[in-house]
Amino acid sequence: MSAQLSAPSPPRGTSHARSWSGRGAGFLVKLVLMALVNALGIAVVLAAWAAESWLILGATVVLTVAADVIYFTKRALPLKYLFPGLTFLLVFQIFVFGYTGYIAFTNYGTGHAGSMQQAVDAALIQDERRVEGAESYPLAVVERSGELGFAIVDGDEVRAGTAESPLETVAGATLAENGAPATVPGYEVVPRADVLSDPDLQEQVISLRVPVSDDAEDGSIRTREGSTGSTYTSSLQWDEAARTLTDTSTGTVYEATDDGRFRSADGTELAAGWYVGVGFDNFVRAVTDGELRGPLAQVTLWTFAFAILSVATAFGLGLLFALIYNDPRIRGRAVLRTLFILPYAFPAFMSALLWRGMLNSEFGIINDLFFFGADIGWLSDPFLAKIAILWVNLWLSYPYWFLVCTGALQAIPSDTLEAATIDGAGRWRRFSSVILPQLLVSTAPLAIASFAFNFNNFTLIFMLTEGGPAFGGSTNLGHTDILISAIYRISGVQGGSADYGLASALSIIVFIVVGIVSAVSLRQTRKLEEMN
Repeated sequence: MSAQLSAPSPPRGTSHARSWSGRGAGFLVKLVLMALVNALGIAVVLAAWAAESWLILGATVVLTVAADVIYFTKRALPLKYLFPGLTFLLVFQIFVFGYTGYIAFTNYGTGHAGSMQQAVDAALIQDERRVEGAESYPLAVVERSGELGFAIVDGDEVRAGTAESPLETVAGATLAENGAPATVPGYEVVPRADVLSDPDLQEQVISLRVPVSDDAEDGSIRTREGSTGSTYTSSLQWDEAARTLTDTSTGTVYEATDDGRFRSADGTELAAGWYVGVGFDNFVRAVTDGELRGPLAQVTLWTFAFAILSVATAFGLGLLFALIYNDPRIRGRAVLRTLFILPYAFPAFMSALLWRGMLNSEFGIINDLFFFGADIGWLSDPFLAKIAILWVNLWLSYPYWFLVCTGALQAIPSDTLEAATIDGAGRWRRFSSVILPQLLVSTAPLAIASFAFNFNNFTLIFMLTEGGPAFGGSTNLGHTDILISAIYRISGVQGGSADYGLASALSIIVFIVVGIVSAVSLRQTRKLEEMN
């Protein structure tokens, strides 16, 4: 007789309950997280729908559905870990680069920032004039849901509206002693004293226009002092079929052109325009525009010189200190090394601001202590400003190379140096034939990365000299601008005219240049490794 053995079953209601509880808690957490993801996806889809951004809408739908499929199925386990990284890569790298490339082939910028219909609306608004003999209405500035509007007294009724909502009759409103609306149901009346005491609010009120009705030809209510309003209409008339704007007061006809402008027969143009595709015009303009070509060429040459000299000087000084303080005969090496890397511990923008103060020609400590109070324009003279930038960047960068070269020197096998010494090699021969080649194998990739960093070292340029001194003329570029700071200026972030199309085109060029230099340098690095 044989006995059948079986493993004892776990206590009923213990392990199974614990296992179910663990799976249930994890599923609930996943359910909550996916609910948040879907809520975010729906919000983006609705916003894209309202803005008619069909590409963003489609991409959001695809990513949201893909996330649901991946995380609610037991298959495709690797994608559960890869999907977040791939999504961030798509949104913050590929999309940004693709959108920059798209803008580079348009005229998007000041005066060309919207669609043709938006340009038409802007032109009608800009040309608005007060209707001759129009009645002046007692007016109060009102607010609803953070949006400003007007309430006027029109005969026996009070009408109120905002820039997005035409005037409508409001029942139950009361009037103040001066005849203006005092209370308006559904709106909050802004006290006139607040309008008079706040310059920003005054500007908003003066520029505000509230449509009289749904028909744009009826005009809009505007005010100049915040207490009375009148009807303003535009003398321009839009013909959608012919794509023309006609000035009814002069008879001038402005036709829509292929470059996104309204132009008359005599060459006169309206200020409002729209963005259109311009092909390679931005790239061509960068090298053919007489006012832009010269400054951009100087900026490009200085960018290369700055990046190359910054890497070469910092590497040379860092290597020199590494060779000196790698000698075991020097006492207190740990303390000295710590002192030499202190500049690396400070934030770069703070260091740049500190040097900017010290190099000031009027009260800077550099002129006072080292040049007996001489008025030397370290930041105002084009040549000296470049020297100052290279010096400050050397001060900021050499500690990095000091640390890198110290580690690389300590990694060189001692028997290699001993063999070279036995063969009769002197100090220079050991350095040039043994130490430096092996050092370059490990530091060359870092030098390439440092070149790319300095090629786009916006922080130092902007904080130290802001790109100045300026070249002069119509361009706002300066002698110490590098390509990245020039792009920043052309984009109009600091104010003034913006040319996002040209700025995007230059960004593409910078990307291509850095990519080519990096690829060639890495190829040479591999050859160096093979030789060693």
